Amino acid sequence: MKLGISFANSGKFSQPELFAQLARDCEALGFESIWTVEHVVIPQPHMPYPGSKDGQMPGGDGVPIPDPLIPLAFAAAITRRLKLSTGVIILPQRHPLYLAKQLATLDLLSNGRMMVGIGSGWMKEEFDALQIPFNQRGALTDESIEAMRALWSQPVASFHARHYDFHDVKSYPKPVQKSGIPIHIGGHSLAAARRAGRYGDGFFPTLTSPPKLNELFTVAREEAKKAGRDPNAIEFSVMAAPKTDSIKALRDIGVSRVIFAPPSSDPAKLRAGLERIASELTAI
Repeated sequence: MKLGISFANSGKFSQPELFAQLARDCEALGFESIWTVEHVVIPQPHMPYPGSKDGQMPGGDGVPIPDPLIPLAFAAAITRRLKLSTGVIILPQRHPLYLAKQLATLDLLSNGRMMVGIGSGWMKEEFDALQIPFNQRGALTDESIEAMRALWSQPVASFHARHYDFHDVKSYPKPVQKSGIPIHIGGHSLAAARRAGRYGDGFFPTLTSPPKLNELFTVAREEAKKAGRDPNAIEFSVMAAPKTDSIKALRDIGVSRVIFAPPSSDPAKLRAGLERIASELTAI
């Protein structure tokens, strides 16, 4: 089982010393990856967060959330094997020409260690502040994925769709990874599952119930078949609590990567918490 750490850039981990400790300790202890989160602004008030029972965001509205890509560049410079990913970046809020260049640059600087977790977003007020149409975020997401892959794979790239349209452009450097940077689709809706089947190298639902996850995985695999893709090539990742029995249950339905929140934001306790997770779960 691959082990990752999410929320790697938020809260107290926005501070360089603690973020650096997290990245170095994760690599030293055999964790596969770290995942950064994103919100460019948090309007007041905003719609309830769908990932919690009380509608509150993790850490509250005042939690520091640095840009998700810049800390990954920092992590690339102080590690050698640790994979680097967003989990998730809000894809329709970023223009694919810029994001494709940023991700390819990070892949080059990290010698091919980049992944990208993407989501279509949930906070309408944030889209309103950016003057991006919230009700078109699904179409923007799909087009962005296709546009970035065109930029990564074509020497002179063209892409023509409703929201993004460019012709005969060069974008260098290309990613170090010859097949492009792996794209993991976040979200737990049926639309996210279908998007993972059509476009995803991976699927990263925000659920932990094996029966519900299995339903979404089935939708993703069926959609992949419809799109002429290999359904077995989609990698399934889940964010969960570090409990052996629950991790085994996730493994049994096809999950190959489990991502945890940092076990502590206290520098004196962080490594011990990571050591406990690694010792208990790496053999699963």
